[in-house]
Amino acid sequence: MASSASASTLAVLLLFSLCLAFAHGTSIAVDHLMGGSDREIADRKVRCYQDIDNGLWGDACKASEIDKENCALACISSTCYNSVYGGDPLEEGEIDLRRGRQFKACIQGLLKSERLAKVRSTTTYQ
Repeated sequence: MASSASASTLAVLLLFSLCLAFAHGTSIAVDHLMGGSDREIADRKVRCYQDIDNGLWGDACKASEIDKENCALACISSTCYNSVYGGDPLEEGEIDLRRGRQFKACIQGLLKSERLAKVRSTTTYQ
């Protein structure tokens, strides 16, 4: 009887472990699809600053720090930049948290759409 109880306990523990592993793996996949974009945005911004410093965006983007910032935002996403800042770019000394949050939300939406499109293109339905 003891070995039957041990086998049952082992089976329950194994099933529980598999459920935990599946749940954890699912949350990682959901986080990857829906969140985690702060690092991606920061990585894009670093690459954009490098491109600007290397002259790929022209001299106007190196004229001042605020010009460089506006160019970096446009480099990250011209769509989001035009939507949020297009008619009223950042000015020297300006800190606009509201538009900064709008820009970030726009980028996150684009990244989410890109990820979903990538998943859809690699998933086959039968």
